[in-house]
Amino acid sequence: MRCRKAIDVIRVRLRSSAIRSISIFVVLSSAAHPALGQQYPAKPIKVIVGFAVGGAADVTARMLQPKLNALLGQPVIIDNRLGSGGAIATEFVAKSAPDGYTLLLMPAADAVQPAVRRKLPYDLDRDLAPVGRIVLGPWVVVVNPSVPVRTAQELIALAKANPGKLNYASSGIGSSAHITAELFSSMAHVKLVHIPYKGVSDGVTATAIGQSDMIFASYPAAQPLLQVNKVRPLAVSIAKRWIIMPDIPTLDEAGLKGFDRSGWYGMLVPAGTPREIVTRLNAAIVSIVNTADMTDALRKQGLEPSTSTAEDFGAFIRNEVAQNIRIAKSAAINVE
Repeated sequence: MRCRKAIDVIRVRLRSSAIRSISIFVVLSSAAHPALGQQYPAKPIKVIVGFAVGGAADVTARMLQPKLNALLGQPVIIDNRLGSGGAIATEFVAKSAPDGYTLLLMPAADAVQPAVRRKLPYDLDRDLAPVGRIVLGPWVVVVNPSVPVRTAQELIALAKANPGKLNYASSGIGSSAHITAELFSSMAHVKLVHIPYKGVSDGVTATAIGQSDMIFASYPAAQPLLQVNKVRPLAVSIAKRWIIMPDIPTLDEAGLKGFDRSGWYGMLVPAGTPREIVTRLNAAIVSIVNTADMTDALRKQGLEPSTSTAEDFGAFIRNEVAQNIRIAKSAAINVE
């Protein structure tokens, strides 16, 4: 009996010691995260951009750069890593340390990749964590002036009367503009012929000279030719009229109820990045983008400020990916 009691006493003491050890570990762990958030950043931060210098993604990152430098107190370096429609840059960030020092400027094109490529070396949902959306870039439906239409309704009527006769340009097979045009075709119940180009500017030029009938164009690419009436605007792709082109109707107004598509950019970090760092980065982006001077500067680039929480951006990305998969499957779009 005495032996049993002695063993029981030892067990109780060991259990108590283990509990105290676990408690100390939990306290220390919970204290470490706030300290990490307070110390961050302690060295330069890289923003990885998957497209060339001077493109819309690069311009967006460089517009944020000086203000992020000032707000975070550390140099912010733009690192352009080109290839595979942005997938090389995305893979690089997905495989980087989750410490808040490697960020991805994510374009809408990244949400198309899972829809048009069977194999990717990363998983957006598993390997990356959203920080927040930054801007939207509405598409403008423009046509060559020789196309005998003045409205999106007339364009749809013309396409229905001539199935397979009208064509549209895009910035490439599996591009965001391609997916958007296919959504238009599906919702309007028309058959259009796709002509891919190397970039949206090439597609707009092709539309201006009559090689293609129409294109879903970014505003910066279309604006120089709109100014000289080389292309005609019919509609914008977002749900409400756009402040930059207030006289141009939406596709929703043209009868395609619920049509709401645009290019966009947001910021992501590797999965596992501490929540405190994500929160600080989100707060910095939101405060910068929503200042009057930055709003004006972005709109001059054809971009509309559209910040969000990390959670809302995550839900937005998942919705975009799901919609892109449905469209690509319906239109049999595959780049592999």
